[in-house]
Amino acid sequence: MKFSIFPLSGAVLYPGLQLPLHVFEPRYRELVGSALAKDRRIAMIQPQKPSEGAPLYRIGCVGQIEDVEALEDGRYNIILDGVSRFHWVRELDVDTKFRQVEGELIEDDDSEVLSSIERAGFEREARRFADAQGYSVDWNSVERLDDISLINGVAQIAPFDAASKQALLEANSLAERCELLIQLMQFFGMSDPGEEIITLQ
Repeated sequence: MKFSIFPLSGAVLYPGLQLPLHVFEPRYRELVGSALAKDRRIAMIQPQKPSEGAPLYRIGCVGQIEDVEALEDGRYNIILDGVSRFHWVRELDVDTKFRQVEGELIEDDDSEVLSSIERAGFEREARRFADAQGYSVDWNSVERLDDISLINGVAQIAPFDAASKQALLEANSLAERCELLIQLMQFFGMSDPGEEIITLQ
């Protein structure tokens, strides 16, 4: 399959979740316009370095444009619905300003659940982490979330560096992602406020 990609460091999308984007660069405005004219799909993926044409991480997530606001100056505000993770095989030589790759969709098990011990351990660490960081959380709403929405939702918005976010996205199972999240929250919680020392290389 061919994927039109939006390489953006720190922006990670998961199947079943949403990602709002403000699109202003000409090449990505072209990307959105192309997607709207075709299947409304854009593949989000992180570059390994914040530089032009940087190598890409191997796994990203395809998103479907759910909502779009076209501004008068050509910019877009869009909301992507996560459809499926994918891994790319090779980058294509194309005439478009935006990059394209050939790859395959990853079939995730959307019926995965955590054990009661795993869920309780995660919620305990999440409460500790939120308190330490001064976050205000509606824990009653959190408790009502299913396991996939909870783990993937936290993984998508957590304040970790790009490499850590990528490691979470690449986790092969929900239980593995849950355990990695716990480790990252514990590690992040040990750092001094304002220090960006989280990294998984």
